Amino acid sequence: MTTRSTIMDTNSFRAEHAEALRPEIRQLTDKRDRILGESYRLFYRNPVHLVKGKGQYLWDAEGRKYLDVYNNVASIGHCHPAVVEAVSQQMQQLNTHTRYLHENILNYTESILATTPAEIDRAMYMCTGSEANDLAIRVAKSFSGGSGIIVTQEAYHGTSELTSGASPALGSGQALAPTTRVVPAPDFYRLTPNDPGQWFANEIQKQIDDMKQNGIKFAGFLADSIFSSDGVLPNPPGFLKAAIDVVHQNGGIFIADEVQPGFARTGDTFWGFARHGVVPDIITTGKPMGNGIPVSALFAKSDVLASFSDHIPYFNTFGGNPVSMAAAQAVLKVIQEENLQEHSRVMGARLLEELRALQQKYRCVGDVRGAGLFIGFELVTDPETKQPNKALALDLIERLRDQGILTSVAGPYGNVLKLRPPLAFQAADIDWLVGGLDRALEQLCA
Repeated sequence: MTTRSTIMDTNSFRAEHAEALRPEIRQLTDKRDRILGESYRLFYRNPVHLVKGKGQYLWDAEGRKYLDVYNNVASIGHCHPAVVEAVSQQMQQLNTHTRYLHENILNYTESILATTPAEIDRAMYMCTGSEANDLAIRVAKSFSGGSGIIVTQEAYHGTSELTSGASPALGSGQALAPTTRVVPAPDFYRLTPNDPGQWFANEIQKQIDDMKQNGIKFAGFLADSIFSSDGVLPNPPGFLKAAIDVVHQNGGIFIADEVQPGFARTGDTFWGFARHGVVPDIITTGKPMGNGIPVSALFAKSDVLASFSDHIPYFNTFGGNPVSMAAAQAVLKVIQEENLQEHSRVMGARLLEELRALQQKYRCVGDVRGAGLFIGFELVTDPETKQPNKALALDLIERLRDQGILTSVAGPYGNVLKLRPPLAFQAADIDWLVGGLDRALEQLCA
């Protein structure tokens, strides 16, 4: 029996869809089956063959234009000319590993640390978010002397041995590490505690106590502050603070996985965790940092990092190379010079308002929530019972795909549309997206 992963298999092409494909698409899917590993997945029942991107738009092999409402890899927009130029220029000069002196890694570090809390004063570089979180877990273990890591019930933090063992969203086919403990997601659409912050802090404490009873010393809490894989759960701002206080009171550290909420995405703040008024011990990031160039980082408090770095040398051949650093510097410069954090806040608020109008119109839309250009659009069978409607969500994203709108689903029930466009998203795109949703919902929710 094949176990389905909530993030890999919910919206995916499967063998039973092949007969309906056009011959040229079927040829590509068949070739993938022959020569790529069985673990790979494609989006959609009718996969999209993309060949070009610019800003918030993509084009397929037949020249059809799509609106990208999912991609935070190209965080400032596909093929942004500033990144293309920076990478091209540096590639023509030098690209090598970090055991030689080079200004790019130092200049970028100074620039990015200027955006973090003052306590965060050290940086290390990798190529992927998985690598960054893997190293962060190693540092947490070194600093605390423990091994226990706490994550939320639908968290995704990477694909390495350590990070997959702390990623419940990969499904039951991927066993969690015996030292991993899971807390309920802060789904305050369904949960209604009097004090959300204290409720979540209590859940953290329960798992720390369980570790103690089983001879496991607590090392840290690893969380994406917008809880994107849990279904996009950003609010209320500040609810995380009590939980982080509990983490520190028990000798652990807080690792803020900012791969999804970071780099101006949430609008209110540059880093997602800052919406909660907390200072992490470690920040990890990846995809949006290089706008398509593989680069990731770990930013840490010097005393936390010293417990690891004073004893264990670390080397990553491609982490922090001059070309990747040129890309990262260009991304940061564009975010700052084009005021994309404010743009994300304003566009996100406008989009949220339009989506909430659809919520009033259609009973199948249970909840709309978000921060900046990161919004969860939840589908239900009944707004009173809040029964998740996964089938509707999957049909809806297929209808949107037919209208040239690309997105996907998230959450433990697979019923939340994850609306996370590149920061190049504009007011006219709101009309395209909301209009497409309106037409599809009219057909599906009648």
